[in-house]
Amino acid sequence: MPNILVVEDKDSMRNMLTDTLTEEGYRVDSAIDGKRALDLVRNKSYDLILTDLRMPEVDGFEVLSAVKEYDNDTSVIVMTAYGTIEDAVVAMKKGAYDFITKPLDTEHLCVLINRALENRRMLAENSLLREEVMGHKGFSDIIGKNDKMREIFGLVEKVAKSDASVLIQGDSGTGKELFGRAIHTLSHRADGPYIAINCAAIPDNLLENELFGSEPGAFTGAVRKMGKFEIANTGTIFLDEIGDMDIALQAKLLRVLQEKSFERLGGNKQIDVDVRVIAATNMSIQDLIKTKRFREDLYYRLSVFPLTIPPLRERVDDITLLADYFIDKFCRDLKKNTMSLSKSAAKLLESYHWPGNVRELENTIERAIILAEGKKITPEHLAIRIKRNNEIQLRDGAGLKEIGAYAQMKAEKGTIIRILKETRGNKRKASRILQIDYTTLFDKIKKYEIEKAMQEE
Repeated sequence: MPNILVVEDKDSMRNMLTDTLTEEGYRVDSAIDGKRALDLVRNKSYDLILTDLRMPEVDGFEVLSAVKEYDNDTSVIVMTAYGTIEDAVVAMKKGAYDFITKPLDTEHLCVLINRALENRRMLAENSLLREEVMGHKGFSDIIGKNDKMREIFGLVEKVAKSDASVLIQGDSGTGKELFGRAIHTLSHRADGPYIAINCAAIPDNLLENELFGSEPGAFTGAVRKMGKFEIANTGTIFLDEIGDMDIALQAKLLRVLQEKSFERLGGNKQIDVDVRVIAATNMSIQDLIKTKRFREDLYYRLSVFPLTIPPLRERVDDITLLADYFIDKFCRDLKKNTMSLSKSAAKLLESYHWPGNVRELENTIERAIILAEGKKITPEHLAIRIKRNNEIQLRDGAGLKEIGAYAQMKAEKGTIIRILKETRGNKRKASRILQIDYTTLFDKIKKYEIEKAMQEE
């Protein structure tokens, strides 16, 4: 039952309003003037306040302003016998729900109060909905129930609350940029800009201009231009493929991280910025450091909070979940009837080693949706070939990276079989020898169908 406060200095009017609203089913308090009304508001929460405008000492405008300071969601209706357009404008600017003139039509007043309370309820529901969405929207584009992914979700939520630099590492196609955006979305910078730039896609001589901007005369044809760091001020900049950045440019990036300032190309004016830096790479930064292609001091500045995204081959339990997501997406995009994976297609997807990770899976599903005509996606619609012994074969046209991943899979399978034979099937002992945790070993045994392979030998 809503709480209403009636503020009116005339006894007859105050009593009439109190009785009318009580009969309508509201809990009603009343105050003889603005000062007493504010004493009540300080100690009790009200859903709606109905206040007279002209009152001694503290008038209706002061009541309205004070109420909005205490609780901006409280609805306030201002009433007066001396109403003017100017008064109504002032009341609405101060946050009043409505402004009405005396003598009052109680039936109209009750309708107005019902609308105000309904509006308040909707605002409260929208606020809760926004909180719920904010709690999840950071991960809205990231699909995963795998234990490793759940652990990363937890780490992302923790680091998002800080301004620490983050270095996201992982194979191509694992969704590093999605995690970068999630960190921004869940942070206090969410209302600020999110600027993503691929360091590998821009030539070295242009990347500095893109990041830091330029002044006229900096080079032939140069104009005054804001760089991405200026544009990202108060927000986040995501530097993808940071390992491809030229070593000379890394020094300028280091300065931004250390001093929060820089100069444009050809300029001498110091520009201060408040930007959070999130970097990502599919390279081994440690190897780049050893070969003098990446500054060690920059690495330590960037990797205050490192995150490693697991490849899809280590997330077998997420494969069909992701596939279903992409099936729904492409069925909508391509305006085709709803489809689903056949059991054999799902098994094939889970058996494949996915060197291109989630991006390759997405492309595979899009192609399958284009080819499929019925309600089921079958192995024939998937660009994956298998041998007779059910072991995954490399697809036609496989690149060097895919060949490397395939070779890794073959080597891992052979090594696990050999160690399991040496330990007479003792998986915990085998995991210690292989220097991996028991869960990872168990996942690989299932993924590579090792127990079946050992029985067939």
